[in-house]
Amino acid sequence: MPTIRLENLVKRYGNVQVLHGISLEMEENEFTVLVGPSGCGKSTTLRMLAGLETVTEGEIYFDDKPVSMLEPKDRDIAMVFQDYALYPHMNVAANMSFALRLEKRPKAEIDKKVRDVAAMLGLSDFLARKPGELSGGQRQRVAMGRALTRDAATFLFDEPLSNLDAKLRGQMRAELALMRQQVQKNMIYVTHDQIEAMTLADKIVVMHGGHIQQQGTPEELFKHPVNKFVAGFLGMPPMNFMDATLTEKDGTLWAEGKGFSIALPEDRANAARNTARATVTLGLRPSDLIFAPDASSDQSLDLNVIVSEYVGAQSVLICGCGDAKVTVELKSETPIALGETLRFAFEPDNIHLFDTKTEMAL
Repeated sequence: MPTIRLENLVKRYGNVQVLHGISLEMEENEFTVLVGPSGCGKSTTLRMLAGLETVTEGEIYFDDKPVSMLEPKDRDIAMVFQDYALYPHMNVAANMSFALRLEKRPKAEIDKKVRDVAAMLGLSDFLARKPGELSGGQRQRVAMGRALTRDAATFLFDEPLSNLDAKLRGQMRAELALMRQQVQKNMIYVTHDQIEAMTLADKIVVMHGGHIQQQGTPEELFKHPVNKFVAGFLGMPPMNFMDATLTEKDGTLWAEGKGFSIALPEDRANAARNTARATVTLGLRPSDLIFAPDASSDQSLDLNVIVSEYVGAQSVLICGCGDAKVTVELKSETPIALGETLRFAFEPDNIHLFDTKTEMAL
């Protein structure tokens, strides 16, 4: 399995530039997820890796070997597409074995490979069926099976679960995670769904506007986002942001805004002082706000409950705090009435601060 490296990759369509010199290294046997909003360049990057799009500038290396001029068939990759791309007139076994038959592999080898992959994906009872006789989830498994039978060094997934309903997506995520444990290969996965990214990835690469914003483990990106975009994109419900003015009182730095006044812990205070700015953006995740009526006012928010969304074991509250809307995630047995003003505490270490101008984390 190769180590894959992208070096200053640029992609233009005429006068429109969609990738702006991205550089990225993907280690051997790593599950890398490219995530970001529509139009950020993630699928274009994947298609350039596959050889389906040409490289405008820069280079793609597989184990230090440049491959951007190679045909797709010479790159030792297999790809799973968003729309399955199955042959409707062929049964499951024929779809899964198509690439092997083109390579004129021995029939016994093809049959064994198809049976082994079908057993791993739970498709053994469906090999004689055609795609029109299968559910959406089964078709997606066939598409994955067709890639797996090729035994390529690198597997590329282009939003493979986006056409499935919410329940089926959850099931397929679990199956993908299980498949990941059984198949020791490079896997590069594109999605706009941050839940898929957080649950599947060894490494997440967050993209926006044709640039890589941050890369690292799911935990690193969730706990230590480098900028406001990453902080708001990863996590559901998304992080709350509030504009705050910095005020020094008796050696303590305060972040003050409409409806709140928060004493900053020393490390956050020092970072804020170093910006030499009078205002910052304060961020708090909904899950870090805890219902605490008796909490100190300098480490809490008094929030007016506007909407309460019951989602089973948890409730999601949308609250007012001055001019800002603040989302809170808490256990659903907590008694809440609309219109109430409640106090929610937080740990000082869970405060995030961002430069209002550059949006970079402090």
